[in-house]
Amino acid sequence: MPAPRIHMRKIKDVLRLKLDARLSHERIAAALGISKGVVTKYVGLASVAGLDWHSIQPLDETALQHRLLAPPPRPQHFVHPDYAQIHKELRRKGMTLMLLWEEHTQQHLDGHTHSYSQFCENYRRYAKTLKRSMRQTHRAGEKLFIDFAGPTIELVDGSRAHIFVAALGASSYTFACATPRETMADWLDGCARALTFIGGVPQLIVPDNPKALIANPNRYEPRANETVEDFARHYGTSMLPARPYHPQDKAKVESAVQVVERWILMRLRHQRFASVDDVNEAIAPLLEQLNNKAFQRLPGSRVSTFAELDAPALQALPLQPWEFATYKTVRVHIDHHVEIEGHRYSVPQSLVGLVLEARITTRGVEIVHRGQRVAAHLRCLHKGGFTTVAEHMSAAHRAHREWTPERLIHWGGTIGVACASTVQRLLEERRHPEHGYRACLGLLSLAKKYGKPRLEAACLIALELGTVKYRHVSDILANGRDQVPATTATDWTSPHHAHVRGPGYYQ
Repeated sequence: MPAPRIHMRKIKDVLRLKLDARLSHERIAAALGISKGVVTKYVGLASVAGLDWHSIQPLDETALQHRLLAPPPRPQHFVHPDYAQIHKELRRKGMTLMLLWEEHTQQHLDGHTHSYSQFCENYRRYAKTLKRSMRQTHRAGEKLFIDFAGPTIELVDGSRAHIFVAALGASSYTFACATPRETMADWLDGCARALTFIGGVPQLIVPDNPKALIANPNRYEPRANETVEDFARHYGTSMLPARPYHPQDKAKVESAVQVVERWILMRLRHQRFASVDDVNEAIAPLLEQLNNKAFQRLPGSRVSTFAELDAPALQALPLQPWEFATYKTVRVHIDHHVEIEGHRYSVPQSLVGLVLEARITTRGVEIVHRGQRVAAHLRCLHKGGFTTVAEHMSAAHRAHREWTPERLIHWGGTIGVACASTVQRLLEERRHPEHGYRACLGLLSLAKKYGKPRLEAACLIALELGTVKYRHVSDILANGRDQVPATTATDWTSPHHAHVRGPGYYQ
């Protein structure tokens, strides 16, 4: 069985996380929901092609595909006397105990220093005295841990405000805000506000496998849904859910949630709030105090450690804010439109019959084919309506279309004059004839179920009643009204009736 294909945009994510973020193959695979073999394959192709991240970043998906199909040196030795400062220094990206031991040894050439093994052992003993959340060594700018606090705040209308919490791994710099619920939109809105608060983007965002974010909470390869991946792609980061039954993966955010509950929520317990916005106004000054509060066992505070470690290592925020988007797989119909929520949007006629991907936001709809946007429309909630771009129906394409007004009228003519006239009027009543293609096909398909003579008789009755709608003709056949002898059938027996223009009209 062949291996599943993945989008080139995901391959670009693989190379970014490897060549820029320098994550392991295993962590990249877990973050993107792919196998380690796929990671190894494309990292190897990039190496053979002589590509680094600076040369890959400006390439679009097509250019990257063409280019692809054409560990820092270990320090010598290490030790440190101030183990609290060592623990803080280790959070810098690329920092090691060996390097710190070498620097200390060079600074004390004229005095006694520990051996490297003694230094490491002393540091491990010190680390064990710290809280579990402090004990882990998180690299600067690497991870932002997110979760919701357990307690909520009651509002005057009886609803409750939920408290979203985010904390950076290296500095423990903490963000909190209130949200109406804990839906996917609330999670992602909280994430976006947290990134704005810290003024940058970490390499990874680590949630705790919430159902609102994770489509497949697999123990080994959890996979986020398309909307979450779109969010991560917009900010140039990745979602890496914590492993189930591994509390050490989320110790940082559990500690941050506990601090927020004790430092902020308990101080607000006697206040009454009318809205979520009021809760956020009350949280802001307490959050500032929390981040400026000095650590008990480590030097500095969250603010000072953030400025020293995390802030310089974060990626820049994108210029445009992210807009909540959902994805849907759509097929292009013969009228070169795709249907989304009952409304039809046009795409280039050359894509008729293909399966595309629709990105749906509050205000717009984007249609994507192989990673390239092929159409963009303002979102319309009018069911049964059409949004059509004239360029999608250019004359250059019409000669190559499989379905045309002439063909549909000719097909109707093989059933009868009344049927041909009904098809013609269906096409004439639309702003663009293509808008009537689906109704015509539905009408003509009734011949398979009821037979051509009955369909012709039903079309005759519909014309006499002044209607050509598919559902009216279908109702006539379903009720057997076409089988009642007609009294005015002679009006429609001539193939040269004035109302029938014929296929030549559309040439």
